[in-house]
Amino acid sequence: MVDETSAGGLVIRRVEGVAQAAIIARRNRAGRLEWCLPKGHLEGAETPEEAAVREISEETGILGSIVAPLGVIDYWFSGDDRRVHKVVHHFLLRAIGGALTVDRDPDREAEDAAWVPLSGLPTRLSYPNERRLAEAALDALAEQA
Repeated sequence: MVDETSAGGLVIRRVEGVAQAAIIARRNRAGRLEWCLPKGHLEGAETPEEAAVREISEETGILGSIVAPLGVIDYWFSGDDRRVHKVVHHFLLRAIGGALTVDRDPDREAEDAAWVPLSGLPTRLSYPNERRLAEAALDALAEQA
């Protein structure tokens, strides 16, 4: 068994009053393209917050500033030769710069990126846990308004 920790989240911009999130498309183990939140492993002594900012920038080209924690997703999966326990810390970020691109992804896992209205995330995101985080982001943004 192996423990892994990752971080990422929803980086948001507003266009004409509509909140949009940058999401990425990557292939799952079966080769199917899935839309998901940008995320990745912590490197060295990084905090989850630092890793989230870095991973989102690498996978989407967008620089973000953390607004609030969104939640933690904890799950298990089987790798080639081991069982993996993964914990992913998610944050809500405000876009402060950059341009949407997957060209800076060092692992070349992200195949595409898109700005999607927050209200459209429940039908666009592939994973139920990430759809719940998108709903939490909508609630957090409504409280700030």
